[in-house]
Amino acid sequence: MKKHIQAFILLFFATGLIAAAQSDNISPQRKQAIDSLALEKVKDLSKYISIIGSKDTQFSEANRVMDRAEELFSPGSEMGVSSLSSQDVAYYPVRRYFERLMALNYDNVTISWYDIHYISDLERQPDGRYVGVVTIYQRFEGTSVETGLNYKDTTKKDITIYVEKKQTQVAGRTIEFWDVMLGDIRVTETSA
Repeated sequence: MKKHIQAFILLFFATGLIAAAQSDNISPQRKQAIDSLALEKVKDLSKYISIIGSKDTQFSEANRVMDRAEELFSPGSEMGVSSLSSQDVAYYPVRRYFERLMALNYDNVTISWYDIHYISDLERQPDGRYVGVVTIYQRFEGTSVETGLNYKDTTKKDITIYVEKKQTQVAGRTIEFWDVMLGDIRVTETSA
C-alpha cells in the first residue's frame, strides 16, 4: 500500500511538472498574437522617437512621451547611436538616449522607421523567457538654418524582443499572460 501511495504522489508531481512545462510553451496562435504585439510595440516606439526628436514638440509633452516610451523596455536596456563621421557606436541607457535626442542641436529633426520585420524566431531561454530580434531601418534628417548644417543617414538596427509570462490580479483571481518587452537596440550598419 505504501508503494502505491508513493507511486501516486510521484505520478501526481510528474504530471504537474509536465502540465506546467506545457503551459509555458507558446501555441502557434499565441505566438502569432505575441509577434503582432511585439511589432506593434516597435511601431509605437517609432512614433515616440519621432515625437521626442521633433523640435515642434513642447518640453512637457516630450517628457510625457519619454515616460511612455520607457515603459516599452526591459530594465537596463540600451540604445545605440551612430554617425557617418565615425565607425564607433555609442550605447546609452534608454532615458539618456531620449534626452540626447531631444537636445540635438538642429532646428528641424525628422526620424522615420521603415522595413520593420522579424529576423529571428522566438527562442525559449533557460530562464523561461523567449527572445527574438526585430530589424528596422531608421532614416534620420537634421537641419540647422543658422549654420546651414544638413545631416542625413540611414541606420539598420536590431531590437531584442523579450517575451515572458507575468501575473496580474483581476477581481481577486490571479491571471497569467504573456508580455512583450523591448531590449537593447543595436546598430548594425549606418549609411548615407
